[in-house]
Amino acid sequence: MSRQVSIPKDKPIVDLKELTEEKLAVGRTLTQRQLIWRRFRRHRLGVLGAVVVLILAVLSIFAPFFAPYDYTKPEYRHAYVPPQRVRFIDSEGNFHWRPFVYGLKYGVDEVTWQRVYVEDPETIYPISFFVRGWEYNLFGLIKSDIHLIGVERPGTLYLLGTDHLGRDLFSRILFGGRVSIFIGLMGATISAAVGSFIGGVSGYFSGKVDSIIQRIVELLQLFPQLPLMMALSAAIPTTWPPLGVFIGVVVVMTLVQWTYLAREVRGKVLSYREADFVLAAKVAGAKDLYIIIQHIIPNCLSHIIVVLTITIPNLILAESSLSFLGLGIQPPMVSWGVLLRNASNLQTIGQYPWIMIPGVVILITILAFNFLGDGLRDAADPYGN
Repeated sequence: MSRQVSIPKDKPIVDLKELTEEKLAVGRTLTQRQLIWRRFRRHRLGVLGAVVVLILAVLSIFAPFFAPYDYTKPEYRHAYVPPQRVRFIDSEGNFHWRPFVYGLKYGVDEVTWQRVYVEDPETIYPISFFVRGWEYNLFGLIKSDIHLIGVERPGTLYLLGTDHLGRDLFSRILFGGRVSIFIGLMGATISAAVGSFIGGVSGYFSGKVDSIIQRIVELLQLFPQLPLMMALSAAIPTTWPPLGVFIGVVVVMTLVQWTYLAREVRGKVLSYREADFVLAAKVAGAKDLYIIIQHIIPNCLSHIIVVLTITIPNLILAESSLSFLGLGIQPPMVSWGVLLRNASNLQTIGQYPWIMIPGVVILITILAFNFLGDGLRDAADPYGN
């Protein structure tokens, strides 16, 4: 016979599904870093953003290996080729284990008198992996001509089409990501360093020092961000080489962005300046600058990283806007904003819509960094304090 067990009403039933990993970790102490990692893994959008950011970083760092063509070499006879479709089944319904693309035939549209490209089902070019192509220097140290994918000539492999000069858009997007993402990372890192230090000084000393610094911050934040960047970028001499313009754009973005992080760090430092570890350092004879750099700012590090991941997409979007307007990166250097210059004409977009693909890449990158920032923020401060 089964025996019924009565459960007292004053003792709630414990649902094992509601037990978090922190509660199950009995007998061992988890560090703050481990707790943040455990919480971040449960944030699905944050993990998705981290994966996308990692993929974009790998593609950008090893762009010469992944790019099938030289992004600077024009092929005028292949201007505005539409994206080629990778196939496994040919026109007769036969399945191929190796992916392939059809050859291209071009003619002239009888209505618009423009060149058009048509796939030739009779010509098949199998896609090969680890093929030899144009030579490149990886990181300026490793000289190679090996590329991930490619087809034998005279076949072409334009996965995302070509631009008005016949340059492979996929290769140019990879190399453009190098510049755009690096500007975002470098600008955000310098802004974080400057903003953290100035915000730490402002919050730690308070009083007149805090008032002076905050008035300067407010003065810089009075101006709209994009017009201020445009005005500062316009001051960069046009005679500078592309590398000099690149450094100038990074400096301009740093001058504008550091104020926002300084405000954030100041608020955190105000809550730490009377903490026990700060008072203990003062009693031990530590100097104020040492306390700010070695004790207070490291305790704000999780908050700084979160703000950093949110700042990076803002700088990528700002760089793309400046380059699109002709005030940022200049050719022959390429960025996503430079690639979007060809999409400034509505008629061109209507005829060749694939030239808007760099804009889609920018959108995906910004969303990925924002998801990553949200995940880190929720993991570092789950209660929103």
